[in-house]
Amino acid sequence: EVLWITDKLDMEKKVILVTGGSGLVGKGIQMVISSDLREDEDWIFLSSKDANLLSKEETFAVFDKYKPTHIIHLAAIVGGLYAHIGANCEFFRKNMQMNDNILEASHKTNVKKLVSCLSTCIFPNKTSYPIDENMVHNGPPHPSNFGFSYAKRMMDVLSTAYNEEHGCMFTSVIPCNIFGPHDNFNVFQGHVMSGLISKAYEAKKNGTTFEIWGTGAAQRQFIYNLDLAKLFIWALREYQEIDPIILAPDEA
Repeated sequence: EVLWITDKLDMEKKVILVTGGSGLVGKGIQMVISSDLREDEDWIFLSSKDANLLSKEETFAVFDKYKPTHIIHLAAIVGGLYAHIGANCEFFRKNMQMNDNILEASHKTNVKKLVSCLSTCIFPNKTSYPIDENMVHNGPPHPSNFGFSYAKRMMDVLSTAYNEEHGCMFTSVIPCNIFGPHDNFNVFQGHVMSGLISKAYEAKKNGTTFEIWGTGAAQRQFIYNLDLAKLFIWALREYQEIDPIILAPDEA
């Protein structure tokens, strides 16, 4: 069922609809907002059970039902590394379809602000460090999951286009690798940190080798989902640029 967090005072409300509200980041926002709810805000957290956002009709129906003024768009068709191999067309088409539905519904229903969630996988496979927001479109992403990566990139392109043509306040954020409560601890489907935790647990329990995939050369940053939730709430309330912003901890 839809989770609705509200303050009961009667005033002009911001109705904030969070797609993907039952996922790692959505659950984090739920936990944080429960102690940081403002008088003029209603928060509605959608899960995939509430609407099929691949359907234009269902997407517009859920917008008509809740009449959001603000959107945090977290929902995506995702999978682990192995899920993406050989399925880049499917991941590209479905994520493009969902994102187009959300942005078009937001435009048509006069949503005041939309904050979409991108991913670090959108950055070029061959790049220099440190990475910054200006590098997003400087080259192709890693070939293993290019379908998902390009669909996420296109959300930045589409947000810019809606702003230029229609004046929409559509922006996006780019979080680094996320971990925390409500993560997916399936080794083949989950995030890096949850996969490592799961592997360490199984190795300790079974007395087996703790195997880490990869060469060890990759550079990664991690952010706790409750910390990221606070930054998402800040972005919704305060961030006024169309260009995406990276959300990551201070390297220092």
